[in-house]
Amino acid sequence: MELIREYMQLTKPRIVALLVFCAVIGMFLAVPGIPPWRALVFGTFGIWLASGSAAAFNHLIDERIDKLMARTARRPLATGKLTAHQALVFAVLMGIASMLVLALLVNTLTALLTFGGLIGYALVYTRYLKRATPQNIVIGGLAGAIPPVLGWTAVTGELHAFALQLCLIIFVWTPPHFWALAIFRRDDYARAGVPMLPVTHGVVYTRWQVLFYTILLVLVTLLPAITGMSGLLYLAGAIVLGAGFLYYAIRLLNPPDELYPMKVFKYSIVYLMALFAFLLLDHWLVDPLLQHGAMLRQIG
Repeated sequence: MELIREYMQLTKPRIVALLVFCAVIGMFLAVPGIPPWRALVFGTFGIWLASGSAAAFNHLIDERIDKLMARTARRPLATGKLTAHQALVFAVLMGIASMLVLALLVNTLTALLTFGGLIGYALVYTRYLKRATPQNIVIGGLAGAIPPVLGWTAVTGELHAFALQLCLIIFVWTPPHFWALAIFRRDDYARAGVPMLPVTHGVVYTRWQVLFYTILLVLVTLLPAITGMSGLLYLAGAIVLGAGFLYYAIRLLNPPDELYPMKVFKYSIVYLMALFAFLLLDHWLVDPLLQHGAMLRQIG
């Protein structure tokens, strides 16, 4: 059981759970009512396998720096509870399994996009961007923003502008989310030689970047309502949640204590989950009620 727990840690279960949650929301938003069970079950499973594989590759590539950082020092490879060979085999097998599930039981487009996301996170971001530029999380954020697109294509078999809006929301959300954590863990990143923004440009500059991206995020989250993807329920939720995020970002400019960046980081996670929940509620509750009302008016 202990060995199983260590392998599960390789998949970064909390992060992957958030990614899969966004993918499932994408599935429900793609069609009225319940998505087809085949796409829902096998699409979710395949996306989870691919996300877990990417996380395991991340552990493998970051083994050296994980040993130097307090946040990651207890990871299975950093502690020696798993070997690099075990992690490699696990990551490869999960990756192959995800492609087989998605290609054979869902559709080819979803398999290809998922493979692109896996490579983007595991190799392009972790292996290169993370060590090359302080804008690593901005450029590499696209790989982490793709789950709702995967959920959408798993159900429909095609890309749609609405799915890309969901991707854009997560893409813009990623910098303020991660930079808040990076501010708190800046000494870790400096010790490991990772050029995160607070290390290369300082904490004050990073705080202003968090605020800038938070403002941009609030504006981007209005797109689903503007384009007709969602209605007033979502719009109200997005405005309230955005106001909360702006409050945290503004207060981060002059935080009350050293722990405050972690409060911003934790709120950002709640924010994203609640935002996507509002998307689903608006799609599932408000849209059917409006359609029912329109039908009654026609009958009358």
